[in-house]
Amino acid sequence: MPAPKPPASEKRLIDSQKIIWGKQNLRELPKFRDGLSYLYVEYARIEVQDRSITVLNANGAADVPSAALGVLLLGPGTTVTHAAMKALADSGCSVLWVGEDGTRFYAGGVGESRSSRGLQQQVRLWSDPESHLQVVRRMYGLRFPERLPDHLTLRQIRGREGARVRDIYARASQESGVPWQGRSYKREQWDKADPVNRAISAGNACLHGLAHAAILSGGYSAALGFVHTGKQLSFVYDIADLYKAELVIPLAFESVADLPENIETRVRGKLRQAITSQRLLERMVADLHDLMGTQPEADVYEDDASRPGELWDPDGEITGGINHDGDDS
Repeated sequence: MPAPKPPASEKRLIDSQKIIWGKQNLRELPKFRDGLSYLYVEYARIEVQDRSITVLNANGAADVPSAALGVLLLGPGTTVTHAAMKALADSGCSVLWVGEDGTRFYAGGVGESRSSRGLQQQVRLWSDPESHLQVVRRMYGLRFPERLPDHLTLRQIRGREGARVRDIYARASQESGVPWQGRSYKREQWDKADPVNRAISAGNACLHGLAHAAILSGGYSAALGFVHTGKQLSFVYDIADLYKAELVIPLAFESVADLPENIETRVRGKLRQAITSQRLLERMVADLHDLMGTQPEADVYEDDASRPGELWDPDGEITGGINHDGDDS
């Protein structure tokens, strides 16, 4: 007789075990391209044990060296003790509260000892009109398979982008057999939108959550957008837009073609699978570093989290944490 299938809640626990319990050595954590280690945890309790945090669920426990952890993503069903949060903060670990597989972002705390180099570079690029424009052009360039001619104005690039997106919708409609009447939805009248528009909106919301987590993981500000501006999540919209045509639109049309009912739940499930299999979070962080021109390098505070930061000076940063009496002599 075949073994009965586990209930949904237990299935999630098993999936979580593949991430946590299946690892032989959690001292070798997965890393973003810049060497920043990260861990996603769901349906578990996090406590502190000596100099490590311990992740527990009904079937066991796994010790994680908090000093080696750069970013901890807390998914659904996770509880964390005050002592564990203190240990993570003391280690300079950033903690992000996210939805399943990172498809929502709810809140985050950034470790004190993390370098602000990425954010400083983002501000420099954002505040200078010429460098700001160059980032915008690079962002649009990532959306096109061919290189954009250098002579195009930003207005012309936006026109090409509109035509590209229109063609992607038309191609997805043709390949899936799902009719397309154009992008149309109103949040206050959600149920009046057709299934494919609701599927795209649900998928976009997932991508926004993941982009937000990637931005904070990489040490950048979600508010300082380059294409989008004026909202606290402007940079989130910038980054999510890089992947919508590739991921969300095809999955939305495919999901509606399979079954229009319960479309929001099913497209979120398909997108979570794609995010995991394509390691999209790591890819987003790598693309962020490329866009900002911040090359992978070790965090200068990694070896000594309590080391004081530098002092600003018009001639360049100088050493902080020391007495500068006599510098003007």
